[in-house]
Amino acid sequence: MDQTIRWAVNHMPKTDDRNLPVMGLSEVRKARAFHESFPQYTTTPLTRLDRMAAYLGLKEVYVKDESYRFGLNAFKVLGGSFAMARYIAGETGRDVSELPYSVLTSDKLREEFGQATFFTATDGNHGRGVAWAAGRLGQKAVVHMPKGSTQTRLENIAKEGAQVDIQEMNYDDCVRLAAKEADETERGVIVQDTAWDGYEEIPSWIMQGYGTMAMEAGEQLKGYGCDRPTHVFVQAGVGSLAGAVVGYFTNLYPDNPPTFVVVEADAAACLCKGAAAGDGDPRIVDGDMQTIMAGLACGEPNTISWDILKNHVKVFIAAPDWVAASGMRMLAAPIKGDAPVTSGESGAAPFGALAAIMTMEEYRDLRHEIGLDENSSVLLFSTEGDTDPERYKNIVWKGLDR
Repeated sequence: MDQTIRWAVNHMPKTDDRNLPVMGLSEVRKARAFHESFPQYTTTPLTRLDRMAAYLGLKEVYVKDESYRFGLNAFKVLGGSFAMARYIAGETGRDVSELPYSVLTSDKLREEFGQATFFTATDGNHGRGVAWAAGRLGQKAVVHMPKGSTQTRLENIAKEGAQVDIQEMNYDDCVRLAAKEADETERGVIVQDTAWDGYEEIPSWIMQGYGTMAMEAGEQLKGYGCDRPTHVFVQAGVGSLAGAVVGYFTNLYPDNPPTFVVVEADAAACLCKGAAAGDGDPRIVDGDMQTIMAGLACGEPNTISWDILKNHVKVFIAAPDWVAASGMRMLAAPIKGDAPVTSGESGAAPFGALAAIMTMEEYRDLRHEIGLDENSSVLLFSTEGDTDPERYKNIVWKGLDR
């Protein structure tokens, strides 16, 4: 473990918070109602790790387990499906509340809307979600994956009926390629979980779709007797998920929001880089961004999310690969009496960071900065399961960190 965790405390100037309403409670309720209309919908588990919490010196630890989402082993389908539904709703002059799954998949709507081609870039989970939704809605999907993507994840997307390939470029360049091809294709639509100037509507819908997961977690916490988490750890690539989670819980607890901590892959820590600069402007990380946390290997922030995060996040963390690998192993084999969680490389990064902060003396200052102690109730999101089973086994069973 020659690499250490880096962090930046958020001292950036605040803005007018104009993007916080994107994650308003009424908007998220609309997304949740849409997802509930799917026959595949069930609420994913929120696992309470009581013995692990005691070991770490915390009051409570809760892990939202997205390996059960729609049979796709990851949360990403929530965003892509809702964005596609909202796009179709707009094209047919409806509100998305008028387009539950049964209507969206009907022959009548297909005849009215016709067929579009949805383009996206992905490390695997988002593209699989877009491909899955497109297949069920009778639409086309084209998916580009960055170099270093695994064949297993490509095959999972191909099984959903999408046109998919692995490009010799990084994630952000794949996004640009997908956007260009969408512009050049009749009825082509880019469905990307990042935003840039001039492309913000669909990413905001994707974030609202992710809100279903956050809303479920908030309700499940209350079922456990936890009225409010003191801390929320969430991972970030471009920051769409992080912005969705931070935005939702800020709106849910407006008078006393939790302390938010964002965890990125060290090789692609664009948000942490921006926080360290301190001026509030986004920063970019480029190059190959080699990391086992493929879902977090994104170097250009979502502009909507960045605005939410710089207003509400306490600390940004850049985590080396060993942090995610450690988190995967600890969740897979927790202390006896706690239920195991199958968490993939990107899914386990926040828990790995939490465990390191609480157990390693060199991170004592970070622990104090975040305010973690025996009174803390921490909520984390395991956003994926073993989406690449061989890599998962290599890390968890064989002890490799890559």
